[in-house]
Amino acid sequence: MQDARVRLTLLAVASLLLACGGCQFADMKPGAKSILEVFKQPTPAEAAAWSIDPYDPDKRYQGTLLLANAPFANEPVYIKVFTDNSRDVDPGVRAAAIRGIANHGSPDLVPLLVEHMKDADVSVRIEAARGLQRLHNPVAVPALIDAIDESKEPEVQVRAQAAEALGQYAQTRVVDVLIEALDDANLSMNQATLSSLRTLTGQDFGFDRAAWAAWNTSTKDTFAARSVYMYPVFSRDKDWYEYLPFVSGPPNETASTPAGLQPTAQ
Repeated sequence: MQDARVRLTLLAVASLLLACGGCQFADMKPGAKSILEVFKQPTPAEAAAWSIDPYDPDKRYQGTLLLANAPFANEPVYIKVFTDNSRDVDPGVRAAAIRGIANHGSPDLVPLLVEHMKDADVSVRIEAARGLQRLHNPVAVPALIDAIDESKEPEVQVRAQAAEALGQYAQTRVVDVLIEALDDANLSMNQATLSSLRTLTGQDFGFDRAAWAAWNTSTKDTFAARSVYMYPVFSRDKDWYEYLPFVSGPPNETASTPAGLQPTAQ
Protein backbone atom coordinates (compact mmCIF):
# COMPACT_ATOMS: atom_id res chain seq x y z
CA MET A 1 0.00 0.00 0.00
CA GLN A 2 2.77 2.41 0.94
CA ASP A 3 4.78 1.49 -2.17
CA ALA A 4 1.74 2.33 -4.24
CA ARG A 5 1.45 5.73 -2.55
CA VAL A 6 5.13 6.44 -3.21
CA ARG A 7 4.75 5.54 -6.89
CA LEU A 8 1.70 7.75 -7.21
CA THR A 9 3.54 10.58 -5.51
CA LEU A 10 6.52 10.31 -7.83
CA LEU A 11 4.17 10.17 -10.80
CA ALA A 12 2.43 13.32 -9.58
CA VAL A 13 5.74 15.16 -9.23
CA ALA A 14 6.86 13.98 -12.65
CA SER A 15 3.60 15.31 -14.08
CA LEU A 16 4.22 18.61 -12.32
CA LEU A 17 7.69 18.85 -13.82
CA LEU A 18 6.37 18.12 -17.30
CA ALA A 19 3.55 20.62 -16.89
CA CYS A 20 5.87 23.32 -15.64
CA GLY A 21 8.50 22.87 -18.30
CA GLY A 22 10.64 25.96 -18.05
CA CYS A 23 8.44 27.77 -15.55
CA GLN A 24 9.96 29.66 -12.64
CA PHE A 25 9.45 28.68 -8.99
CA ALA A 26 10.26 32.06 -7.51
CA ASP A 27 6.68 32.56 -6.31
CA MET A 28 6.86 29.34 -4.30
CA LYS A 29 10.29 29.97 -2.82
CA PRO A 30 12.26 33.14 -3.52
CA GLY A 31 15.16 32.41 -5.83
CA ALA A 32 14.08 28.83 -6.57
CA LYS A 33 14.83 27.72 -10.11
CA SER A 34 13.74 24.08 -9.93
CA ILE A 35 11.27 21.80 -8.18
CA LEU A 36 14.13 20.49 -6.05
CA GLU A 37 14.89 23.95 -4.70
CA VAL A 38 11.23 24.49 -3.82
CA PHE A 39 11.56 21.80 -1.15
CA LYS A 40 15.11 22.61 -0.11
CA GLN A 41 15.44 23.62 3.54
CA PRO A 42 17.53 26.64 4.62
CA THR A 43 20.92 25.80 6.09
CA PRO A 44 21.54 26.29 9.83
CA ALA A 45 23.66 29.34 8.99
CA GLU A 46 20.82 30.84 6.96
CA ALA A 47 18.32 30.16 9.72
CA ALA A 48 20.60 31.76 12.30
CA ALA A 49 21.09 34.84 10.12
CA TRP A 50 17.36 35.19 9.56
CA SER A 51 16.63 34.86 13.28
CA ILE A 52 18.54 38.05 14.07
CA ASP A 53 17.56 40.10 11.01
CA PRO A 54 17.04 43.59 12.45
CA TYR A 55 14.77 44.78 9.64
CA ASP A 56 12.43 41.93 8.75
CA PRO A 57 10.19 40.34 11.41
CA ASP A 58 9.11 37.64 8.95
CA LYS A 59 12.72 36.58 8.54
CA ARG A 60 13.22 36.64 12.32
CA TYR A 61 10.12 34.49 12.74
CA GLN A 62 11.15 31.97 10.07
CA GLY A 63 14.72 31.73 11.30
CA THR A 64 13.72 31.42 14.95
CA LEU A 65 11.13 28.75 14.20
CA LEU A 66 13.60 26.75 12.10
CA LEU A 67 16.09 26.84 14.97
CA ALA A 68 13.38 26.03 17.52
CA ASN A 69 12.56 22.81 15.68
CA ALA A 70 16.17 21.89 14.89
CA PRO A 71 17.80 19.05 16.86
CA PHE A 72 21.07 20.92 17.41
CA ALA A 73 19.79 24.20 18.89
CA ASN A 74 20.55 23.45 22.54
CA GLU A 75 23.90 25.24 22.34
CA PRO A 76 24.26 28.47 24.39
CA VAL A 77 24.41 30.63 21.26
CA TYR A 78 20.96 29.45 20.18
CA ILE A 79 19.48 29.69 23.68
CA LYS A 80 20.65 33.33 23.66
CA VAL A 81 18.78 33.88 20.38
CA PHE A 82 15.63 32.36 21.86
CA THR A 83 15.78 34.38 25.08
CA ASP A 84 16.49 37.61 23.19
CA ASN A 85 13.76 36.97 20.62
CA SER A 86 11.23 36.11 23.32
CA ARG A 87 11.09 39.88 23.90
CA ASP A 88 10.72 40.80 20.23
CA VAL A 89 8.07 43.37 19.30
CA ASP A 90 6.56 40.88 16.86
CA PRO A 91 4.31 38.27 18.54
CA GLY A 92 5.15 35.62 15.95
CA VAL A 93 8.83 35.94 16.77
CA ARG A 94 8.08 35.78 20.49
CA ALA A 95 6.01 32.63 20.04
CA ALA A 96 8.71 30.94 17.96
CA ALA A 97 11.37 31.88 20.51
CA ILE A 98 9.31 30.43 23.35
CA ARG A 99 8.99 27.19 21.41
CA GLY A 100 12.77 27.16 21.13
CA ILE A 101 13.14 27.63 24.87
CA ALA A 102 10.65 24.82 25.50
CA ASN A 103 12.41 22.43 23.12
CA HIS A 104 16.01 23.23 24.01
CA GLY A 105 16.06 25.18 27.27
CA SER A 106 16.48 24.20 30.91
CA PRO A 107 14.25 24.53 33.99
CA ASP A 108 15.95 27.77 35.05
CA LEU A 109 14.23 29.44 32.07
CA VAL A 110 10.76 28.60 33.38
CA PRO A 111 10.32 32.11 34.91
CA LEU A 112 10.66 33.52 31.40
CA LEU A 113 7.85 31.27 30.18
CA VAL A 114 5.77 32.21 33.22
CA GLU A 115 6.22 35.87 32.32
CA HIS A 116 4.74 35.18 28.88
CA MET A 117 1.67 33.50 30.34
CA LYS A 118 0.42 37.11 30.62
CA ASP A 119 1.45 38.13 27.10
CA ALA A 120 -1.08 40.27 25.24
CA ASP A 121 -0.97 37.91 22.25
CA VAL A 122 -2.89 34.65 22.60
CA SER A 123 -0.51 32.65 20.39
CA VAL A 124 2.36 33.58 22.70
CA ARG A 125 0.39 32.52 25.76
CA ILE A 126 -0.44 29.19 24.11
CA GLU A 127 3.23 28.54 23.37
CA ALA A 128 4.20 29.52 26.91
CA ALA A 129 1.66 27.13 28.44
CA ARG A 130 2.76 24.37 26.08
CA GLY A 131 6.38 25.10 26.93
CA LEU A 132 5.64 24.64 30.62
CA GLN A 133 4.72 21.05 29.83
CA ARG A 134 8.32 20.41 28.77
CA LEU A 135 10.30 22.22 31.47
CA HIS A 136 9.72 21.31 35.11
CA ASN A 137 10.03 23.95 37.79
CA PRO A 138 7.55 24.36 40.66
CA VAL A 139 7.70 28.15 40.32
CA ALA A 140 5.32 27.67 37.37
CA VAL A 141 2.49 26.28 39.50
CA PRO A 142 0.81 29.56 40.53
CA ALA A 143 0.78 30.84 36.96
CA LEU A 144 -0.61 27.54 35.67
CA ILE A 145 -3.32 27.57 38.32
CA ASP A 146 -4.31 31.10 37.30
CA ALA A 147 -4.30 30.06 33.64
CA ILE A 148 -6.96 27.36 34.08
CA ASP A 149 -9.33 29.86 35.70
CA GLU A 150 -11.76 31.04 33.02
CA SER A 151 -12.23 34.35 34.80
CA LYS A 152 -8.50 35.04 34.41
CA GLU A 153 -7.75 33.35 31.06
CA PRO A 154 -10.49 33.63 28.40
CA GLU A 155 -8.68 31.59 25.72
CA VAL A 156 -9.58 27.91 26.02
CA GLN A 157 -6.41 26.70 24.27
CA VAL A 158 -4.30 28.39 26.93
CA ARG A 159 -6.43 26.90 29.69
CA ALA A 160 -6.23 23.41 28.21
CA GLN A 161 -2.45 23.54 27.72
CA ALA A 162 -2.01 24.81 31.28
CA ALA A 163 -4.27 22.07 32.67
CA GLU A 164 -2.13 19.50 30.84
CA ALA A 165 1.07 21.02 32.25
CA LEU A 166 -0.24 20.76 35.83
CA GLY A 167 -0.21 16.97 35.54
CA GLN A 168 3.49 16.92 36.47
CA TYR A 169 3.04 18.63 39.86
CA ALA A 170 1.96 16.30 42.67
CA GLN A 171 0.61 18.98 44.97
CA THR A 172 -2.68 18.94 46.85
CA ARG A 173 -3.59 22.43 45.66
CA VAL A 174 -3.10 21.29 42.05
CA VAL A 175 -5.56 18.41 42.43
CA ASP A 176 -8.04 20.72 44.17
CA VAL A 177 -8.06 23.28 41.35
CA LEU A 178 -8.13 20.63 38.63
CA ILE A 179 -11.26 19.14 40.18
CA GLU A 180 -12.83 22.61 40.25
CA ALA A 181 -11.84 23.11 36.61
CA LEU A 182 -14.00 20.17 35.54
CA ASP A 183 -16.83 22.72 35.58
CA ASP A 184 -15.30 24.43 32.53
CA ALA A 185 -17.84 24.41 29.70
CA ASN A 186 -15.28 23.50 27.02
CA LEU A 187 -14.71 19.83 26.20
CA SER A 188 -11.02 20.19 25.28
CA MET A 189 -10.41 21.80 28.68
CA ASN A 190 -12.33 18.98 30.40
CA GLN A 191 -10.24 16.37 28.59
CA ALA A 192 -6.94 18.04 29.50
CA THR A 193 -8.03 18.37 33.12
CA LEU A 194 -9.11 14.75 33.30
CA SER A 195 -5.82 13.63 31.77
CA SER A 196 -3.86 15.42 34.49
CA LEU A 197 -6.08 14.08 37.26
CA ARG A 198 -5.58 10.53 36.00
CA THR A 199 -1.80 11.03 35.88
CA LEU A 200 -1.60 12.56 39.34
CA THR A 201 -3.94 10.19 41.17
CA GLY A 202 -4.25 6.98 39.16
CA GLN A 203 -8.02 7.35 39.52
CA ASP A 204 -10.69 7.86 36.88
CA PHE A 205 -14.11 9.25 37.70
CA GLY A 206 -14.58 10.75 34.25
CA PHE A 207 -16.01 14.25 34.21
CA ASP A 208 -17.98 13.69 37.44
CA ARG A 209 -16.73 16.52 39.63
CA ALA A 210 -18.75 15.35 42.65
CA ALA A 211 -17.18 11.88 42.50
CA TRP A 212 -13.71 13.37 42.24
CA ALA A 213 -14.37 15.71 45.15
CA ALA A 214 -15.72 12.87 47.32
CA TRP A 215 -12.68 10.70 46.59
CA ASN A 216 -10.31 13.60 47.18
CA THR A 217 -11.86 14.28 50.58
CA SER A 218 -11.80 10.66 51.71
CA THR A 219 -8.43 9.45 50.42
CA LYS A 220 -5.43 9.31 52.73
CA ASP A 221 -2.77 9.40 50.02
CA THR A 222 -3.77 11.41 46.96
CA PHE A 223 -0.71 10.42 44.96
CA ALA A 224 -0.29 6.75 45.92
CA ALA A 225 -1.20 5.54 42.43
CA ARG A 226 0.41 8.42 40.55
CA SER A 227 1.92 7.66 37.14
CA VAL A 228 4.86 9.27 35.35
CA TYR A 229 3.96 12.49 33.54
CA MET A 230 4.77 12.49 29.82
CA TYR A 231 4.22 15.68 27.89
CA PRO A 232 2.09 15.49 24.72
CA VAL A 233 3.95 15.59 21.40
CA PHE A 234 3.38 16.45 17.75
CA SER A 235 2.84 13.53 15.39
CA ARG A 236 1.20 13.11 11.98
CA ASP A 237 1.38 10.96 8.88
CA LYS A 238 3.44 12.06 5.90
CA ASP A 239 1.96 14.41 3.33
CA TRP A 240 2.27 13.32 -0.29
CA TYR A 241 5.40 15.34 -1.04
CA GLU A 242 7.21 14.01 2.05
CA TYR A 243 7.60 10.63 0.37
CA LEU A 244 10.10 12.20 -2.01
CA PRO A 245 13.74 11.29 -1.28
CA PHE A 246 14.90 14.91 -1.07
CA VAL A 247 12.16 16.08 1.31
CA SER A 248 12.24 15.77 5.10
CA GLY A 249 9.40 13.95 6.78
CA PRO A 250 7.08 15.51 9.35
CA PRO A 251 8.82 16.74 12.52
CA ASN A 252 7.28 14.00 14.65
CA GLU A 253 8.40 13.91 18.26
CA THR A 254 8.92 11.24 20.88
CA ALA A 255 7.03 11.58 24.15
CA SER A 256 9.23 12.18 27.18
CA THR A 257 9.28 13.56 30.70
CA PRO A 258 9.90 17.29 31.19
CA ALA A 259 13.47 18.48 31.60
CA GLY A 260 14.19 18.69 35.31
CA LEU A 261 11.44 16.32 36.44
CA GLN A 262 12.68 13.76 38.95
CA PRO A 263 10.64 10.62 39.80
CA THR A 264 9.66 12.08 43.19
CA ALA A 265 9.45 15.72 42.08
CA GLN A 266 6.56 17.81 43.35
